[in-house]
Amino acid sequence: MSLAKIAAKAAVAASLTLALAGASWANEIKGKVSVQGIKSSENIAVYIDAIADQKFDPPKDHVVIDQRKMAFLPHVVAVQQGTTVEFLNSDPVGHNVYWPSVSGNKKLSHNLGTWPKGEKKPFQFNDLGTASLLCNVHPEMSGYVVVVPTPYFAVTNKDGSFEIKNIPAGKYTLKTWSEDGKPTTQPVDVSSATATLELTVKK
Repeated sequence: MSLAKIAAKAAVAASLTLALAGASWANEIKGKVSVQGIKSSENIAVYIDAIADQKFDPPKDHVVIDQRKMAFLPHVVAVQQGTTVEFLNSDPVGHNVYWPSVSGNKKLSHNLGTWPKGEKKPFQFNDLGTASLLCNVHPEMSGYVVVVPTPYFAVTNKDGSFEIKNIPAGKYTLKTWSEDGKPTTQPVDVSSATATLELTVKK
C-alpha cells in the first residue's frame, strides 16, 4: 500500500475518532418542572450533581447580576463553582450587596459594600450552596446565586422548561433548587442524544 493511501486511511480514522468523541459530549437533557403549592415554576435551578473522577476548572467568563429598578436581575442565577459574578449598579441610587449565609452557613456570609450607578464589584463564588442576595439600603430587594459543582445546569423559564446541553454520556443525579420549594433529586440516564424529563417541585 502506498504512503498516500496509508495517510488517507489514517486521516479518515482520525476524523471518525473525533466525530465519535464529539458525539459522546453532544447529549442533552430537556425537561419541564411542574410545581405543587408553589407560586411559580420559573427560576428553579436544575443541575447535574458531581461527576465521578471529573474536576472542572473555574470558568473564565464572568456572570453579571444587575441592580436595576430596585431589583436583582436575573432574580436567580446558577453558576459553576469558582465562577466570578460581577454585581452592576444601574440605578441612580447607591446599592449594597450582601448575603447572610450560603445555604445556612453563616461563616460564609459576605458584604460587598455600597457603590453608585455605573460601577460593579466582582466576587468569586468558591463554596457550593445558595447565597441569598440582599441590599441593606433597600430591604425589598432579593436575589439568589446558586453555586453548583458542574457546568451542566439551567434555570427554568416561565413555563418551567429547561435545557442542559453538551453533557458527557453517563448516569447521573439531577438536582433542583427553588426559592419556595423543597430540593429534589432524580436519577437521569444520558445515553442517547436527548433525555427528556418531567420533574415536580413541592412546597
